[in-house]
Amino acid sequence: MADKQISLPAKLINGGIAGLIGVTCVFPIDLAKTRLQNQQNGQRVYTSMSDCLIKTIRSEGYFGMYRGAAVNLTLVTPEKAIKLAANDFFRHQLSKDGPAGASALQPRPLYCRQQLTLLKEMLAGCGAGACQVIVTTPMEMLKIQLQDAGRLAAQRKILSAQAQLSGQGSAQPSVEAPAAPRPTATQLTRDLLRSRGIAGLYKGLGATLLRDVPFSIVYFPLFANLNELGRPAPGEKSPFYVSFLAGCVAGSAAAVAVNPCDVVKTRLQSLQRGVNEDTYSGFLDCARKILRNEGPSAFLKGAYCRALVIAPLFGIAQVVYFLGIAETLLGLPHIQP
Repeated sequence: MADKQISLPAKLINGGIAGLIGVTCVFPIDLAKTRLQNQQNGQRVYTSMSDCLIKTIRSEGYFGMYRGAAVNLTLVTPEKAIKLAANDFFRHQLSKDGPAGASALQPRPLYCRQQLTLLKEMLAGCGAGACQVIVTTPMEMLKIQLQDAGRLAAQRKILSAQAQLSGQGSAQPSVEAPAAPRPTATQLTRDLLRSRGIAGLYKGLGATLLRDVPFSIVYFPLFANLNELGRPAPGEKSPFYVSFLAGCVAGSAAAVAVNPCDVVKTRLQSLQRGVNEDTYSGFLDCARKILRNEGPSAFLKGAYCRALVIAPLFGIAQVVYFLGIAETLLGLPHIQP
């Protein structure tokens, strides 16, 4: 039987398209997740995801929900490309039979009868997660500063209003401090490179590894096995809805599982702090202070939002692969999962 493999260009294009569509759809929820995770026991601005989104629209307008989206949309394509290509590479290296072991986000070649063991699937996912942080860390670093700027501005406004109320009886009227200008991705990048060099863009690298590696270890094998359950018969493709649901379930399960590391990563990568908010010297210091000052439940902040972000993001990835958009654009054979 002739080898039926998905070409690397098609795989990268599909991954990029999936990332762009997914991020555009779920970015407001991701913004709410970042702001909720950064809230400490000081001045709390938001009580829930819906409260955060409503207040964001009121104070910053509709497009305020997409603050930081440009960075995400620019870098999500290489991030997804590296993640998918690395997973396929490591599955190929770990496969005993066939030149291109089955990908968790692409169809298994029909000629490849030897499936990877669960341990090898987890090892491949581990390698993919480790490789993607090359792009993920600076992307998250810049995105978090842009997303959290609105929360800090809202906090300052609340504190200023409280100060004015408490000082109404004084002889001299209080003067509201001018609002700090909102940073841009270009300004942040330039400032970080000037003050800290390339290392500035990779602040929180360890926390990002501790989030993305376990995520990929859980996601890729779970999706592959859930998708396999939906195959009508060996060698046949799974129905579209099975692949979509498998991507949603595997993505949300992996997202919730690593949410504690995501909370620590978000805190470490936030350069600006609100009033009475802790600063951290590293991963362990951050985790210890969160546990001591906010309790174990703080590690689940934003978990609901994160699951709502990741589930459709990876479900959309399955839609793109199922439709074979890149194959159609490149005039290649369309092999569905």
